[in-house]
Amino acid sequence: MAPVSPELISPRSSRVAAARRLGKRNFRGKERLFLAEGPQAVREAAGHRSGDTATLVELFTTPEAAERYADIIGAARDAGARIHLASEQVIADISTTVTPQGLVGVCRFLDTPFGEILAARPRLVAVLAHVRDPGNAGTVLRCADAAGAEAVVLTDASVDLYNPKAVRASVGSLFHLPVAVGVPVEQAVTGLRDTGVRLLAADGAGDRDLDDELDKGTMGGPTAWVFGNEAWGLPEETRALTDAVVRVPIHGKAESLNLATAAAVCLYASARAQRAAGGCRSVTMN
Repeated sequence: MAPVSPELISPRSSRVAAARRLGKRNFRGKERLFLAEGPQAVREAAGHRSGDTATLVELFTTPEAAERYADIIGAARDAGARIHLASEQVIADISTTVTPQGLVGVCRFLDTPFGEILAARPRLVAVLAHVRDPGNAGTVLRCADAAGAEAVVLTDASVDLYNPKAVRASVGSLFHLPVAVGVPVEQAVTGLRDTGVRLLAADGAGDRDLDDELDKGTMGGPTAWVFGNEAWGLPEETRALTDAVVRVPIHGKAESLNLATAAAVCLYASARAQRAAGGCRSVTMN
């Protein structure tokens, strides 16, 4: 088991420099490593494995955080991660947050090949097409996890899954369910449809109403929701690939819903309909 370093790691250490570089996408892609910041993300990373390989590689922690989160340090040690005691300044240099919480983990990429997701024949999937805001991407991933989705797919037109803001916004859900990245939209739609999944585009200008779809009982089968760009939604060519374009009804005076809120409504609508049909897994079963 990897011990905690007995002395504070130097700010000039090559390990600190390597971790700091992971704030940039090109370095993440080259090393296939990313940062997980804060106790929740690090706890989930420490408990995650891809086959026989532990996801957490290194952990930088202040002495105060090591004492406060002794259980996380123990889990990281059990996972074989190298643990470095670090000053608050070192943590601040590595972290991308304004107020770091004293824990920053270096993790291996954990995305799942799209073919493996199809082979599992998922019943509820979130497809992020043209989603550019990392905070929204991470929040939708969190919503998908909470609703009991079996997978998330990020298209090649969407933001980097391992952007620090996306990782933080997922609040650990990144480590809970399979996520495929860099999948062309047409390939994502075609592949899911070939496994018997109904493709629904979520769009405020959709010609079908979510409440009506629920009332008609059309939501109980395998479903993939396709979510678009925060500002301009889904392009016409993407909407045309789906089986239906569905809008979330606005019963009050709000002009619209933001992406993450609309995603939560749509995913939970499908989850409820599928549970009623006896099909969708529930987080209470895990």
